[in-house]
Amino acid sequence: MSPGRIISADADVAEGAAWLAARDPALAKALDVAGPLPLRRRPDGFAALLNAIIGQQVSTASANAIWGRLEADGMTQPVTVIAAGEDGLRAAGLSRQKITYAIALAEAGIDYEALRAVPDAEVIATLTAVKGIGVWTAEVYAMFALGRADVFAPGDLALQEAARMIFDLSERPKEKALRQMAEDWSPWRAVAARLFFTYYRVAKGREGIT
Repeated sequence: MSPGRIISADADVAEGAAWLAARDPALAKALDVAGPLPLRRRPDGFAALLNAIIGQQVSTASANAIWGRLEADGMTQPVTVIAAGEDGLRAAGLSRQKITYAIALAEAGIDYEALRAVPDAEVIATLTAVKGIGVWTAEVYAMFALGRADVFAPGDLALQEAARMIFDLSERPKEKALRQMAEDWSPWRAVAARLFFTYYRVAKGREGIT
């Protein structure tokens, strides 16, 4: 099986946005608010997932500081993380839990190049088999590091809140409900995610909320 449609350029995002707008008036209105959607592609590989682990449950500033120390010490590849060990990672600012996750990821032996060619479900299954990587992290990686066009991350609170606002719901949809809603946006669920993230940022900005 092939990986399906890959988002690699702004034109791909624009194509998906046009499809979504034609499918649902509420999404068309949201696009008017959000404006042109960002590509949001980032490099794939070990460093991208390690960075995601570092960013879990800490402020952006703290995550950036820790990542900066890891980069300065050359600890952004599996072999260097393993060589650094617990002491080296602790010195860089990682918590005990994140040290465990970082080493587990380094020892997982994931073939990141091969992941580019497998179906979405296999990407998610491969990544979530690693201690410390949940479904949300795997789905975000698939969307933005691998450019998968039909992946969504319904566990994300910003996406849930954007869905509440866009569809004028009485409450924020839970992960299961939003996953079901997102089926209507296939095969462009990752563009819908870009729309929701952008809409959320614009709407909150208007309300003076960061």
